[in-house]
Parts: sequence; C-alpha cells; structure tokens
Amino acid sequence: MKKAGIFYGSTTGTTAEVAKKLASLLGIDAVDVHDVASSSPSELGDYETLYLGSSTWGSGEVQDDWYDFLDGASALNLNGHRIALFGCGDETMSDTFCAALGVMYHRLKPTGAGFIGEYPADCYDFTDSEARLPDGRMAGLALDEVNHPELTDKRLREWIASLPSV
Repeated sequence: MKKAGIFYGSTTGTTAEVAKKLASLLGIDAVDVHDVASSSPSELGDYETLYLGSSTWGSGEVQDDWYDFLDGASALNLNGHRIALFGCGDETMSDTFCAALGVMYHRLKPTGAGFIGEYPADCYDFTDSEARLPDGRMAGLALDEVNHPELTDKRLREWIASLPSV
C-alpha cells in the first residue's frame, strides 16, 4: 500500500490546481494525483492516507464527477485508512460555503476511515455550511480562490503542518 494519494474533482481547474500545489507541498508524485472523472473508487484502497478535494456547486453540492465516485467509495471498507478533505468555495455563498466537504465527510464516514485535517471555521466569513462539524471546526481545509486567493498558500502550509505525519 502506498503512503498517500490525492483524489479531486474539478470543473473549472481551480481544485485541480490546488491538488497539484498540495502534491508539491507534500512530496506526492504526479502518478498519485487522481482526477475522479477518470479514476475508480477502488483505487482509494491503494493508499494509507487519502487527500480528497472538491469544489462546492449549486446549493452545496459536490463537483459533478464526485457523484458516481462517492457512490462506489461509500461501499468500500476503508478501516485503517485516513482521509483529509480539502475544497474550494466562495464565502459570498454564505449558507453553503464549502459544503461539499461536509457531503463527502458524511458519505465516507461509514467506510470506517479515520478523518484528519479538520480546520478552524472562525477564520472564514459565512453563516452556515454542511462542512461545519458539531465541534465548530470545518470537516477539512476550505479555500476561497474567488475572494481570498492570497490566503491559499498560507492556509495550505498551516493545514499540512497540523496533519499527523503521513
């Protein structure tokens, strides 16, 4: 089993770019960075730590390519694996900011994987999100490339530093 893999869904290319930055910062080879549009959910089992990224669309939905992928992934047994979520959203969508993280979290929780990488919610300006956990943190790293692209690199570095070693 490989140490770490990144799986992302991206419509406009923003989440794909974040996935590539994340791979570079973590030292993950390009061969271990997967677009879910052309990947099989079973590939998740090849990695100890999974970094999963989606942008948020519509009224809080995951990026389109995630729908079928999540259907397959939610049926897997991922006991012993760790999942860290990251996503892109727009804080002006105040009631659904980065809600895709919450959708993914709730869909994948039954797989038995352990979740890592929760991120403080108080550094964002939004009213509600499915990504906010009961303890007040976000289910993963939320990035706003629309309104705050200047914070992305700093937040990525902070998030990575907060993760248990992989």
